[in-house]
Amino acid sequence: MTALVYVLAVIVGLAAGAVGVGGMLGIGMTWRLPALLPLGGVSLVLDPLAGVFLALVGFAAVPASLYALGDTRRTPRGRVAYLLFVGAMAVVPLAANALTFLLAWELMSLASYVLVMHDRESREAIRAGWVYAVMTHAGVVCLVVGMLLLGTWTGSFEVGAWRAAALAPGARNLVWTLLALGFAVKAGVIPLHVWLPLAHPAAPSHVSALMSGVMIKLGVYGLIRISLDWLGDGPAWWGTAILLAGAVSAVVGVLSAIVDRDLKRVLAFSSIENMGIILIGLGAGVLYHAAGLPALAVLGLTAALYHAVNHAAFKTLLFLGAGAVVHATGTRDMDALGGLIKRMPWTTACFLTGAVAIAALPPLNGFVSEWLTFQALLQNLLIERPGVNLVFALGIAALALTGGLAVACFVRVFGISFLAVPRSDASARAHETEVPPRLAMTMLAVACLALGLGATAVAPALARVGSELIGVVGSLALGDALTLDVSGNFASLSVPVVAVALTLAGLGIVGGLAITGRGRVRRYETWSCGRMLQTPRMEYTATAFANPFKRVFHFFYRPVEQIDIAAHPASRLFVQRIEYANPTRSLFDDWLYRPLLDSVHRSVRVVRVLQSGSANLYLAYILLALLVMLVFA
Repeated sequence: MTALVYVLAVIVGLAAGAVGVGGMLGIGMTWRLPALLPLGGVSLVLDPLAGVFLALVGFAAVPASLYALGDTRRTPRGRVAYLLFVGAMAVVPLAANALTFLLAWELMSLASYVLVMHDRESREAIRAGWVYAVMTHAGVVCLVVGMLLLGTWTGSFEVGAWRAAALAPGARNLVWTLLALGFAVKAGVIPLHVWLPLAHPAAPSHVSALMSGVMIKLGVYGLIRISLDWLGDGPAWWGTAILLAGAVSAVVGVLSAIVDRDLKRVLAFSSIENMGIILIGLGAGVLYHAAGLPALAVLGLTAALYHAVNHAAFKTLLFLGAGAVVHATGTRDMDALGGLIKRMPWTTACFLTGAVAIAALPPLNGFVSEWLTFQALLQNLLIERPGVNLVFALGIAALALTGGLAVACFVRVFGISFLAVPRSDASARAHETEVPPRLAMTMLAVACLALGLGATAVAPALARVGSELIGVVGSLALGDALTLDVSGNFASLSVPVVAVALTLAGLGIVGGLAITGRGRVRRYETWSCGRMLQTPRMEYTATAFANPFKRVFHFFYRPVEQIDIAAHPASRLFVQRIEYANPTRSLFDDWLYRPLLDSVHRSVRVVRVLQSGSANLYLAYILLALLVMLVFA
């Protein structure tokens, strides 16, 4: 039965992906069932933007479900929730009225909560589920209030009526703020991100892959809809808020990822970083749209959509690779891994592909979308407003810093986890995963390569989606079959040429070393400072690799050094054991959430005084409430 559920999920994914691609190509569809629900019933509409995100859901669900089919530890728990999760995510971008959207959104949230709580005996999963439930329903409250206000002021809960309505600026800004907060929670935007690094590691790996690869993108989908579609043309401050939130999320996300030891939590923080990159592109598009530069608005939106597609591919791949590592070793601690390249070569090759892609190195897909984002940002001088130019400059600086730190982050993740010698018995006994997970990871690795090399086909397709949304007549010209040209002669990129050049350079280096080193090769152990054999204690650890970054960004991490020295029982002059830790402290926990929770606890203690247990007092409360209503009626 469990296998049947995942097979059905694969079928649903393929169908959703095919329909989504049709929507991107301009095939519109409408489904209405007015009798099924009040307030307009179930209403589903397929347009190009919905097609992009529907295709993301479908094509990410296929490898995730294949991975689950090959997981020998799969249990019946959560199988219905998984199918509902995939189905609800597929409905969200199609929803064409408020009730359909909110029901699909809530079903997606509840199903993912059940999946996060799959291990009900784990304190980590219980805490992650609790935080996720609180944050996601805080976001739902914002969405419900915003859509109720929008429906009341426009006289309809249909999306089409929202587009045609002319709201007052104050009302429109209030609705946008509420809806943006609700969508930002789901997208993991700083500082509303606290649920994400808890929930994604706690969930099963195929669920983590979908949550990080697809679910949080639906928050981006909502931000695109309210900023460029449902509420009409918005003011420049909408784009400023999105771009600055993206810049902060990108930098904070990568800084958090580069020091964490938990393999899956590193990937979760990296998702926050990449959501920030997507929002930088989206914010640029909204700003250009407000400034009356539709071609550049389409370019910014295209960069955002391209990076959303790319992130779905390489982050799904990395989470499935991390799941294979956890399944083989039983640990997520990178300091307990190492040497997996010899024991899990297939997983290693796929994970390396994902790491190169997420580090935005050519010729893979992450490089292309970040390059497009840079090109969108660099043309900001066409807006002759110094304040807006400063916002763009901050976005450029954040994107550049994020790109460099992301490379260092994934050099650390791959090198510590897969290279050198095993640091634990579990790592030494690791074995390659089953065939279905390997097939799933291979599909995603090929997708990362194809999305990079096929940029001249993917970018124009996404540009057509942006053109339709923004209202630009005709598609945006982006070069020929081999070259991406941006804004005429402003910049150009040929990913196939870059790939060929890198391949030839690599072959030249290998060939040169083979020719010059022939006959003089001697294989021996790496020099180990005079010791006879190398041991895991001589290797760099994830903690040691992160220490320089903790020093440079001390103001952000605020690390606390903890040293525990145990002396030998015979003499305190001889050390038996030394344990060193250098944990970081979260600014957002210490300065935002902990004070907020303390305030809530104090308020609750005050309110509890009213709950005395006395029936007479409760009757007095009722009488007092009736008197108040009579007075003010």
